Amino acid sequence: MKLNTIAASIAMTLALTGCDSDEKDTSLPILTAAQPATLINCTSLVDAFNFDDTEITSALMVDAGEINYDDRGEMFKSPAHCVLTGKMEQRLGKGLQGSETQEYAIGFEMRMPTDWNGRFLYQANGGLDGRVNKAVGRFMNTVDYNASALNKGFAVISSDAGHEGYGEQYFGLDHQARINYGYGAVEKLTPMAKALINDAYGKQPDRSYFAGCSNGGRHTMVAATRFPEMYDGYLVGNPGNDLPQAAVAQLYGVQQFANLIPANTPLTTANEINAAIVSTVTAQEYTLLANSVSEQCDALDGAADGMINDLVGCQLAFDIDSDVPLCTAERDGTCLTAEQKQTLGNIMAGPQTSAGAALYTSFPYDLGIGASGWASWEMSAAFSRDAGTVATVFSTPPVEFTDYNTRGDAGLIEAYNYAVNLNLDEAQAAINATTSEFPESSMSFMALGGETDYDVLRERGAKMILVHGTADPVFSVQNTIDWYKAVDEANAGNADEFAKLYLIPGMNHCGNGPATDQVNTILDDIVAWVETGTAPEAITANAREANTELPDNWTKDRSRPLCPFPQIATYNGSGDIELAESFSCVAPE
Repeated sequence: MKLNTIAASIAMTLALTGCDSDEKDTSLPILTAAQPATLINCTSLVDAFNFDDTEITSALMVDAGEINYDDRGEMFKSPAHCVLTGKMEQRLGKGLQGSETQEYAIGFEMRMPTDWNGRFLYQANGGLDGRVNKAVGRFMNTVDYNASALNKGFAVISSDAGHEGYGEQYFGLDHQARINYGYGAVEKLTPMAKALINDAYGKQPDRSYFAGCSNGGRHTMVAATRFPEMYDGYLVGNPGNDLPQAAVAQLYGVQQFANLIPANTPLTTANEINAAIVSTVTAQEYTLLANSVSEQCDALDGAADGMINDLVGCQLAFDIDSDVPLCTAERDGTCLTAEQKQTLGNIMAGPQTSAGAALYTSFPYDLGIGASGWASWEMSAAFSRDAGTVATVFSTPPVEFTDYNTRGDAGLIEAYNYAVNLNLDEAQAAINATTSEFPESSMSFMALGGETDYDVLRERGAKMILVHGTADPVFSVQNTIDWYKAVDEANAGNADEFAKLYLIPGMNHCGNGPATDQVNTILDDIVAWVETGTAPEAITANAREANTELPDNWTKDRSRPLCPFPQIATYNGSGDIELAESFSCVAPE
């Protein structure tokens, strides 16, 4: 049957109507444009800046030139600017094995250009945070360094969200560290950063923006929900709006793949576990699935170009049972077994409790399911990243692992066993539970709390732009579509007056996949919408030459219009298929 549960869910979004214009929208307030200023203080701020529970640990001027962006050799051009590092809320808290001696602080870095445009950007980082990334204000795959906030003249802050150790989960044993990770760091850093800017330039920022992808996208959404008065523009990528549920869904996927592992397969080392999981669906079989989706869906938008712009129509057109060849003999990469189809179908439909209630949303079928990023996130990476997070950071009370070193045998084996033995009913209860020691559940401190009105944000003239890859294996694009649909309903069909959603066909988690995943103009778009009232119609996205997932028959700089949902980028019938101008945004029929 073609109309499956995923299609039924996503097809409901067709109720969203309306076309966008690049004319000024005057139905809501238009905020005044930011005014520039020149840096007057930098190194003196180490001693001169005074803010509650805050220490500036260093401040130095950096000449215009190249900086080592990620400590792995990528050089990043930047203007002359002041770099400050500091800490807020230094304290001792709970750590491993019941210790009360774990050092905690909200670490941060601020970069403030000599020639300032009057704007401030909070750079939300991803994953479990735990490190202070360089505060340059890159959003997703902005290869052009001139597209970064720092190079555009913004003052930028970056933080570790209240704990050290990238990818480490011990902080889940401390309730305050959990809260800081969820929303507390943003709440505390924002007024401090604005005060620091005031001391550096002689005035507070005229306009403030917030941007991030993945958990950084969730940070951005939570900021818009909890602190709508703090920021004027929100730039959101692939947000984990219901991250605890999404993490449980990842472990559900591990359980599904584990069901395909033959009995008596040795699972005593990390290598054996990884090999067993990966063998359940091979890269060749994922390519087969992606090609089968392509056969049914690629041309729905008028062009057989290796991209599926009509995501809704694709869910109606594709069915894994009838459209993918069924193996009648041994697996050879040209077919899927009935068990593989069942497993993949279960994962795409999303996990459920024993009572049949959805624990997380469904995942739509897309060409990007054949990219390596989809399989890596769904298979081995799922339990190595998410098991300890679900157990320690999101469950109440927390479950402490014996070995958090998931790069070694002991840690990976413990993570895998936790994942495959997890009871979904108990997991659902744990992410919603509280205790006297942990009075706020993870679904409270991590999620949006059901907010759909956004009346404060809307009425003061703030704006949101969201982008989400249609082949995100971690945070389903359907979750973001459902959020947008609910916001549109709560705002009488006028959500696009302050929030616009753009889908990126084929893109995996915050990048890669067969996709035009580079959006160099998007920061300009949100600024123009906030400060001039000029709402973006379509956002031009480009392919990246460095993306190894690009098909061989694409030009390395292919461009496409990203259309405001629910509009679809549709081929005009003539023109170069590699160019965005050959496509138009069309409302669904």
